[in-house]
Amino acid sequence: MSSEIKMQKLADFRKKMNETAPAKERLASLFDESSFVELDAFATAADGQACGVVTGYGYVDGNPVYAFSQDITAESGAVTAAHAKKIKKIYDLAAKTGSPVVGIYDSNGAKLTEGMDALGAYGEIMLAVNNLSGVVPQISLVLGTCAGNMAMIACSADVVIMSEKAEFFLTAPFTAAANGEDAALAGTAKAAEASGAVHLVAADDAAAIESARKVIGMLPSNNLSIAPIFDFAANEVAVTANSSAKEVINAVADVDSLVELQPGFGACMVTALATIAGNPVGVVATDKSTPICAAGANKAARFVRFCDAFNLPIVTFVDTKGFEVSLATELAGSIREMAKLAHAYAEATTAKVSVVTGEAYGPAYTMLAGKSSNADVAVAWAGASISALKPETSVELLWHEKLAGAKKLSTARAELVEEYKNTLASPFEAAKDGYLDNVILPEETRNTVICALDMLAGKRVSKLPKKHGNMPL
Repeated sequence: MSSEIKMQKLADFRKKMNETAPAKERLASLFDESSFVELDAFATAADGQACGVVTGYGYVDGNPVYAFSQDITAESGAVTAAHAKKIKKIYDLAAKTGSPVVGIYDSNGAKLTEGMDALGAYGEIMLAVNNLSGVVPQISLVLGTCAGNMAMIACSADVVIMSEKAEFFLTAPFTAAANGEDAALAGTAKAAEASGAVHLVAADDAAAIESARKVIGMLPSNNLSIAPIFDFAANEVAVTANSSAKEVINAVADVDSLVELQPGFGACMVTALATIAGNPVGVVATDKSTPICAAGANKAARFVRFCDAFNLPIVTFVDTKGFEVSLATELAGSIREMAKLAHAYAEATTAKVSVVTGEAYGPAYTMLAGKSSNADVAVAWAGASISALKPETSVELLWHEKLAGAKKLSTARAELVEEYKNTLASPFEAAKDGYLDNVILPEETRNTVICALDMLAGKRVSKLPKKHGNMPL
């Protein structure tokens, strides 16, 4: 074959490839302009058909990133051995270079004619994803159909972002319908958000990709790299003793830096990425209007482990009466979920700063704010209340005789509870015994957190040699 014919064949191939579009358009939107470099463009499946996936690398805000994008227009994005081989190469390169990986999912499933080879292909991808977990950040973008094995793979990423029009399910919705179940929400973004399978839901592909770019930009390239540092401006938001958890977070975080994750799941807890004085951190906060539920504990535990894997400091704002109490929640495994969260905090070696902004009692205090098992630096607002038991319980056990003979029992109990909060449960009592490092005013919160994070920047911890802890999953 002459060189002229070869050159023309290459030109025709590239023209054809550029006409296929969604997969490449998505990659072009993800990467900085003109920075995407495709790999294995000429690879084909065993039957000579297209692989159904585009792979390559480029830059996101100047940082190298690897990515693959399943191509629904090529063989319906069918997963084959060749398809998996292309994706696996991306992960191998990411492991060698310590760069993040973004997976864009849009496929109708495996190529059935490949039989066991197709199942093996899924296994290879799953192994590559899990081997790099905690080594480089992984972001999944579910922009089309993501089902079965691929749904499990996508869900294994650190952050999962889904378009409202996409489909995300393990078992096809028609199966549920055939079993007589209401399948109206099956596979939808609303269902995925409610179940905690996705971290962010976006209106369309463009918004989802932009969210991915923002998240990638806030993370270090790998577990041995330092996080990026940003220019910043403080939010002009006043913090008062009555501020909600989200108001406190917004006041402490830099302007326009907050990215809340899984807002539609476990709403009793807030988990978010943000920058404080230009430094990326993970933020966990309780919502004082609701007790800590099992879903919220699960959400926070995974988020804490994610932050710890990439050495992002964790700032925790605590204001909660404690855990959700009912027989139903205990039967549903709430103890296991709370133990999981406690394990995640205790195991984390990244810098940990806690601020008690309201109430912190018993196990909730120990897990989220306690210096003994969790925080490197722990402070509380002057109006906070910290106790081994809820004040109402403490009054009944410790001051029961003071209730004797009260003309109006409910009024007397309320007065004693308030007295207990201001005396034995006062943050000054906890600070006196060394269980708090400082007692501050609400308006001092941002500066206090900034100083603590700056002091902890060089934190180093050596742990006992072991393969891994046995988290109560």
